[in-house]
Amino acid sequence: MNTAKTGLLLAAMTALFLAIGCMLGGEAGMALAFVIAIATNAFAYWNSDKIVLRMYGAREVDARTAPELVKLVRQLAARAELPMSKVYVVENPQSNAFATGRDPDHAAVAVTTGLMSDLSHQEIVGVLAHELAHVKNRDTLIMTVTATIAGAISLVANFALFFGNSRNNPLGIVGVILVMILAPMAAMLVQMAISRPREYCADRLGAGIYGHPLWLANTLEGLERAASQTDNLEAERNPATAHMFIVNPFHSMIRDRQFSTHPKTANRVTRLREMAGIGGQTNPANPWT
Repeated sequence: MNTAKTGLLLAAMTALFLAIGCMLGGEAGMALAFVIAIATNAFAYWNSDKIVLRMYGAREVDARTAPELVKLVRQLAARAELPMSKVYVVENPQSNAFATGRDPDHAAVAVTTGLMSDLSHQEIVGVLAHELAHVKNRDTLIMTVTATIAGAISLVANFALFFGNSRNNPLGIVGVILVMILAPMAAMLVQMAISRPREYCADRLGAGIYGHPLWLANTLEGLERAASQTDNLEAERNPATAHMFIVNPFHSMIRDRQFSTHPKTANRVTRLREMAGIGGQTNPANPWT
């Protein structure tokens, strides 16, 4: 299923590139866009995780430099029956986290310094389990490839006004304006369609990994409040990566209601509380204290 979704994602993004090429340069533009799309897809598959980690200045940590964090990831990975992921820390005051990598054998979990300093032990467990759930579901490939290609589409759209006004442009300035407006919007809609259901799945699976749905429910509310009050400048500069975080890293809550790649936090919390109420604590024994 995830392989099919990845294929559909790549096809949709390739179609966007072809549409952009056609609008800007006719048949020649479409041919060039096809070559660029193939190269971008291949590059994104093998390197998108490295790009995202570098984009946020993430530094890898180990049992010597961050013993408690690495220990928690190792314990949760074992409970989820996953290989041990690489662990990264991002110097950022906003409490947030994301996972990346093309498969569980090449996965990485990244947390911000704000999250490490502001959250309790139980809250960090909830966040890490959610990110490892993305790894187990193989969402990280879809999320990282989407981020890379959507960013490339937005970049091309931004340059359309400078390079799209040529004799080969079948729609003239109208086509240029359409590319500038519609291409980033279309990329964002693809992100929304993929990311929102994946967040619900990761919430549920993550809660099952450590056995206490209410931990994550309470944490999500705090993370949303913190994100609305603390800047994440790297995310603001790279909006195509926003869907990778556990909560939306942007300040603008007005835009979130219409175009957010994340479900409403209140809906996520409600589902987790229903999960706790129906099944109780799925693992009463508490190894996380």
